[in-house]
Amino acid sequence: MPREAHRVPYRWVLPALLAALTLTGCSSVPLERPPVQPPVDDAALAGVTLHVGDQKGGSQSLLRAAGLLEDLPYRIEWRTFTSGPPLIEAARAGAIDVGATGNTPAIFAAAAKARVQLVAANRGNVTSDAILVREDSPHHAVEQLRGTRIAVAKGSSAHGQLLYTLRAAGLTLDDVDLTFLAPADAFAAWQQGEVDAWAVWDPYTAQAEAEGGRVLADGEGTANGFGFQVASNAALADPARSAAVADLLARVAAAQTYSDTHRAQRAEVWSAETGLPLAVTRRAVDRGPDLPIPFDDGVVASQQALADAFSDAGVIPGRADFAALVDRRFEPTTRHAARTGIPGTPTHRGGTP
Repeated sequence: MPREAHRVPYRWVLPALLAALTLTGCSSVPLERPPVQPPVDDAALAGVTLHVGDQKGGSQSLLRAAGLLEDLPYRIEWRTFTSGPPLIEAARAGAIDVGATGNTPAIFAAAAKARVQLVAANRGNVTSDAILVREDSPHHAVEQLRGTRIAVAKGSSAHGQLLYTLRAAGLTLDDVDLTFLAPADAFAAWQQGEVDAWAVWDPYTAQAEAEGGRVLADGEGTANGFGFQVASNAALADPARSAAVADLLARVAAAQTYSDTHRAQRAEVWSAETGLPLAVTRRAVDRGPDLPIPFDDGVVASQQALADAFSDAGVIPGRADFAALVDRRFEPTTRHAARTGIPGTPTHRGGTP
């Protein structure tokens, strides 16, 4: 079939992914974490073009819905990715400066000692982290998935959710036949019956539900719901780009908070920018937004537990040190923006630092 369908043992595939993250395109990206950069003047910021990684209906539509893409002090060039792993690879190579990713891609970045930093955290609902079957599927419990073909984007948050969900049901990744597919290809394979189940996230979960999908299991009781902003070492080493990253992260935090009380507005912009039916984006938005959270030790511990689970399953060789990529330099800025919004925009609510 024309789409990428890798049904090789996952133990062979993900070490290769880690090797690619470690070895390719690193020469111009600083190896060590760059120091906190000094302030820059407005003229320096005006000369910046920030390359921002995005996923389907992600940061761009979120910021637009909150009115936070107007009168930027720098330019943004958006780069769209199918999922978190290729986005992090682009950040690691210095092809993007910053972008949003889920919990599991961040773990594989840590395992590969990628030249990136995790610079902000958020938490979303876990009901959209789902394992889907078709309505006519004979499977009605996770335990029945033994020996079935399951589509998932390798190294994505859905991969982590699948690991945890199977484990809770007494199964392992070895008990199923993983078919590694990007979301669009997985959707087609799932619709056509080429796979028995599909592990994915919103808006794909909502899209599948609208087209006859049934949720076999979601992330309640298993997923931590965390997402992260990842910045390249190259961007953080440059004072002007680092300042632009700080501004963008503040805007994202403010937009996340704003979207919680303006869900209809968020859904409309999301639909307009992606072409998804409004009913699909409304369903996704109604489950609850990603909201900024402190990047505290609890987040790190939860992520380390997920990393250890991947190591125990033989997916990650050795042990990943998640804390090694945690960079809290922008936390005061994002925390203030989440609480007060951005002055001069619809998100602004006043307050003091």
